[in-house]
Amino acid sequence: MSTTSPLAGRAVTSTTHLPSLDGLRARSTGAVLTPDDAAYPAATSVWNLAYRHHAAVVVVPATANDVVEAVRYAGAADLPVAVQATGHGIGLPADGGLLIVMSELAGVAVDADAWTARIEGGAKWERVLPLAVGAGLAPLLGSTPDVGAVGYTLGGGMGWFARRYGLSSDHVRAIEVVTADGELRRVTADTDADLFWALRGGGAGSLGVVTAIEIDLMPITSMYAGNLLYPAAIAREVAARYRDWITDAPDELTSSLSFMNFPPLDDVPAPIRGQSFAIVRGAFLGSDDDGRALLDHWRSWREPTIDSWGRMPFADVALISNDPVDPMPGMSSTEWLVSLDDGAIDALARASFEHDGPSPLTFVEIRHAGGAISRSPSRPSAYSQRHEQYLLQMVGVAGGPELVALERFVADLRTQLSPWTTGGAYLNFLEGEEKVARTRSAFDAATWERLVAIKRRFDPNGRFRHGLALAGGV
Repeated sequence: MSTTSPLAGRAVTSTTHLPSLDGLRARSTGAVLTPDDAAYPAATSVWNLAYRHHAAVVVVPATANDVVEAVRYAGAADLPVAVQATGHGIGLPADGGLLIVMSELAGVAVDADAWTARIEGGAKWERVLPLAVGAGLAPLLGSTPDVGAVGYTLGGGMGWFARRYGLSSDHVRAIEVVTADGELRRVTADTDADLFWALRGGGAGSLGVVTAIEIDLMPITSMYAGNLLYPAAIAREVAARYRDWITDAPDELTSSLSFMNFPPLDDVPAPIRGQSFAIVRGAFLGSDDDGRALLDHWRSWREPTIDSWGRMPFADVALISNDPVDPMPGMSSTEWLVSLDDGAIDALARASFEHDGPSPLTFVEIRHAGGAISRSPSRPSAYSQRHEQYLLQMVGVAGGPELVALERFVADLRTQLSPWTTGGAYLNFLEGEEKVARTRSAFDAATWERLVAIKRRFDPNGRFRHGLALAGGV
């Protein structure tokens, strides 16, 4: 299935038939843009350069009230509303609709005594991280601080401490959201249990515009973490050993196995530039002695090409994955594996490394779930995939015709892997048409029925239709 939206590149709807924007501009402290404005191209850009919004109107709110006014205007104009925080994880582009770009509504406040943070809708984790670290605490962010905290969290949020503390969405205390009726609500388990439940797992931008969340912070200041890089030639052996290693892994260890093709670019360190590796990475929340004992499983087996595991301050958590921060075109797809069967490992190794030319895939990564994720959280949510164990992500960097070839390659790989997959999707790893088309697969039947009812209650006209396809496309 193509991940490229059929709406991408569509002509922008003319604003001549819309109600005047004068009133919206007068009531807004943030920017209100149309395609004729000089700031419009930057406001409609997406981190994945394979996409671009072609919105009729763009609002860049500076306050939550600006969001209220934008949603009310969209209701009066009968425009669909799309929400973009940082440009990661796009659904369908906002072609012809109203796009709310949250980049200026990005404040963060940490309460060190309460171990909490209030994060506005456009803030990246990189704004949260130094404030939390300064208080001797840590947010449950993912592999990179460059993504939006709200979108990541409400999509589930499975980071490097998930087996110990659970999902990021499990630690949301309150959500401030503007619903389709143009009302700003502060939602908690006590004030509106249904909407609070649905937003955590049902995602940001599909049930309303989330202007802020309040989350728990964790007492983490450092971890024993890093990467082991082994030659791609022994990838199957590494994968089999990884399968054994995590069988009885403690909850304090969250890890992954990655098959990586590093590009031959100058900004890639020379020892790995243009090379391919099987990588064992992760974070352990325990003592150095216990961490070294865990890693002895590897170090006593074969000496890796690179071994960076060791004591790491939490402030350096981005060094575990070293994800890119510069926008680029490409795609991400995902599956849940029922096991790390030899057949699945073989298919991934062949797809990653065994070609006449370079593989279209930059990397495939299997993240070990389980642990605290699989236990019922104190604040129940719509996230449905608690009992899955092995999360696969497949990523490639490409644009134009190469992107089409990449999409076909990944679709074929997914078919090859079908004997070992559940068919379910982890929505934070999807973009574009595939994210919308596979929304239903992320939820069990009972959860889906409840989401349908909540979607129809809070968005009966389908005002928010560019994110997840909740309620069967309502």
